[in-house]
Amino acid sequence: MNTNQNEKVRCLIIGSGPAGYTAAIYASRANLSPVLYEGIQPGGQLTTTTEVENFPGYPEGVTGTELMEDLKQQAARFGADIRIGIATATDLSAAPYKVTIDGEKVIETETLIIATGATAKYLGLPDEQKYAGMGVSACATCDGFFYRKKVVAVVGGGDTACEEALYLASLAKQVYLIVRKPYLRASKVMQERVLNAPNITVLFEHNTVGLFGEDGVEGAHLVKRMGEPDEEKVDIAIDGFFLAIGHKPNAEIFKPWIETDEVGYIKTIPGTPKTKVPGVFAAGDVADPHYRQAITAAGSGCAAAIEAERYLSEHGK
Repeated sequence: MNTNQNEKVRCLIIGSGPAGYTAAIYASRANLSPVLYEGIQPGGQLTTTTEVENFPGYPEGVTGTELMEDLKQQAARFGADIRIGIATATDLSAAPYKVTIDGEKVIETETLIIATGATAKYLGLPDEQKYAGMGVSACATCDGFFYRKKVVAVVGGGDTACEEALYLASLAKQVYLIVRKPYLRASKVMQERVLNAPNITVLFEHNTVGLFGEDGVEGAHLVKRMGEPDEEKVDIAIDGFFLAIGHKPNAEIFKPWIETDEVGYIKTIPGTPKTKVPGVFAAGDVADPHYRQAITAAGSGCAAAIEAERYLSEHGK
């Protein structure tokens, strides 16, 4: 591509969840004229959640979509240039950094804020799509409250699944933990807590093959000891189905240039949004294997924009 077609910007933000939009609000107010590309899922993971009740400042709760729309409008009001497009390739070998959008347009930027988020892993059942937001969730801390005194199932056998099951056990009447293997992968402490919780039933060697219900999830079709001679079909009645089989950070296109952990989360200098590449920052779930909340993402987006501003002023740009 001819270089003079490349667009030059001071601050490029990739991603449009709470981290990306908050970074855009701060960067715009600091006169960095940020350009933000919304990516594959405008508004991010929150747009798949119906009601958000734990974001400060919304005492009555707010839908994920509304919250993201509010943040987007706020960023636009201060002059952020918000665009539709997906980052498909990067070259962070030297500043200005190059980011390719939709496989064709190249943006050269002095600072880059990566806020591409993470994607919850699903089992891949058509029913998960069918009941999305109607009983299927990938975030217990987001949606657990709606299942007080109800019956829920959690899929997974690792620490996350055990944590989610224990969290839900404090709210729900009954929790089933559906585990493919005959054992839990979680740490000893977590295993003991789960196995000692009176209202958690662990279903070892069970695979979920489908969900059923009229206007939402009413139950799950399971198969016990799938593929074995004594395989049997089991149905459980549940009101909610929680996936806890992990998240995949959306960091592939940055991996050649910046460090990621074994799962793929971007590593930042502890306590900061700085990556090892000067002027490149990571905010939100793409760099957060621990909390993954809208408010922590927004906070890190703020920090990333402040760091980008400092970097630009120190480098006289």
